[in-house]
Order: sequence, then structure tokens, then C-alpha cells
Amino acid sequence: MPALLDDCLVIVLAGGAGERLYPLTKDRAKPAVYFGGPYRIIDFALSNCINSGLRRIFIATQYKSLSLNRHIRMGWTIVSEELGEFVEILPPQKRVGEQWYQGTADAVYQNLYSIMRENPRHLIVLSGDHVYKMDYARMLRFHEERGAAVTLAAIEVPLAEATRFGIVAINGEERVVGFAEKPENPSAIPGSPDYALASMGVYIFDPDVLVRALEADAAQATTHDFGKDVIPALLREVPVYAYRFYDENKKASKYWRDIGTVDAYFEANMDLCHVNPEFNLYDPEWPLRTYQLQAPPAKFVFA
Repeated sequence: MPALLDDCLVIVLAGGAGERLYPLTKDRAKPAVYFGGPYRIIDFALSNCINSGLRRIFIATQYKSLSLNRHIRMGWTIVSEELGEFVEILPPQKRVGEQWYQGTADAVYQNLYSIMRENPRHLIVLSGDHVYKMDYARMLRFHEERGAAVTLAAIEVPLAEATRFGIVAINGEERVVGFAEKPENPSAIPGSPDYALASMGVYIFDPDVLVRALEADAAQATTHDFGKDVIPALLREVPVYAYRFYDENKKASKYWRDIGTVDAYFEANMDLCHVNPEFNLYDPEWPLRTYQLQAPPAKFVFA
């Protein structure tokens, strides 16, 4: 597995404006918003990468990225460039056409030059604005064992909330047979009528498959989004599998939050305030990294 991890490349999508999270995103991108005290939202995805043994990471930025760029530069220098490791920012370069990133798929498409120069065996694409703990190496092992061309991570969500997510339909072998982005009438998981299977926005691609899919998508008038356009198109062409989320948070229920609104942001922060919090920030076996300001100790005594 170590050699397999070394041959993987990660691209974190971190260019979102986070309009529903305004005013927290007034001056910064959504992945750069503070969460749980000292952390930025992107720290959770990056910590997952490092804890999974993935150390070749591109971060695609766009919207008001100064704060995010500075955070990455100051807080994520723990990899060794001498060993071919990196955490590197990919700003929009207009390498393909004159448009900025038009969607999640387009952000990867416009950076294919940089991506393919790394000659990855597998490409992991993930969102930089979700809070969760996940070992991507487990998912990669599943991808290899299934002989998949594409694997997406999925989590069970209550059927009543499923209209907020991309919903996955699978057969008995975990192969994806249907995908609908935010459907009005989501389908339940067979045998679990109160739950649906939602995409987490984490994908593993065989690079050749991804390149063909992105080139085909770029040639069409689509939204250039993985969930709305690329994944549904690939279902008709290659084997796509769903990996059930295995939570490294080690709680009774799986924890994954898409904190896309101010209410969701507040509720997720409140999850941290219990004696036994729903999301554990203190697990030494799954450390969460960030940049810590070098400041003097707090002073409580005054003359």
C-alpha cells in the first residue's frame, strides 16, 4: 500500500465562494473560514490526506484566496520536497481558454497540464469545505479490489434530508447504477427505507478515464460539475463503485458535515461543545493540523 499511496495525487477543490455562508465568507473563501477554534475548514481534508499517507497534494483556489493561500503557506509545510512530496496551490491560470473555473470539473480540467505532469496512478479529488475524518487509503484499497475506473465515497443520510445531496443508487456489488444531484424524490437504500446514500464529494479516478471525461464535458454546454454532469455520464461508460464511508471519528454514528449555511456552521460548532463531543478534536491517533500563531501566553493579572 505505501507504494500505491506514493503514486497517488490529490487535488483539493477550494475555490468556492460559499455564498450561503455570508458574511463569514465576505473576505475569504469558504475553506478558509475558521472552525472549532484555531482550525480552518480545509484543515480537516488536508489532515485526512496526511493521516492517510497521501503527501502529493494540489489545492485549486479561486475566490478571495489570499487568506487561504497564506494559511497553506504558513501551516502546511510539513511535507518533504526532497522526497517528492508537496502541498501546492493551483490558482486559475487560464491555461485552457479565457474563463475562470466554471465548476468543480472545470477546475480540474483547467489544471490537467499540472496534474498529468505528476504521472499519477490514481487521482483523488475531494472538497476542501467538509468536516469529517476519513482514511482515503481504505477507499483506495476498495477501488483497487473492485477494479473500478471511478470510486465515490458515500454516506447514509435520512431520506427526509436527501434532497440536499447527490444521491447514489447501487446494486448488490456496490456498483453505482444511478446518480441524481439533489433529486426531488430521492430513492431509499434497498432494505433501509428511511435512508438514502449520499455522495460525499470524494472521488478516486483512473487518470485516463478522468481526462477523457473532462475533455468530453468541456466540449459541451454543461455546468461542468462532477455530480451533475461528469459522474452521470461515466456511469454509461465505465465501472463506477460506491465506497461506504468508514469514519475515523470512532463514534456511534458517522460524522460528516457539509457546513454550507450559517445555521449548519453554528450547529456543527455546537457539536464540539459537549463533554463527549460528537466530533473528536483530541484523538492522538488522528491528529488534526493547522497553523498556530506564535503569540505570548494569555495574561489575566493586571495592576
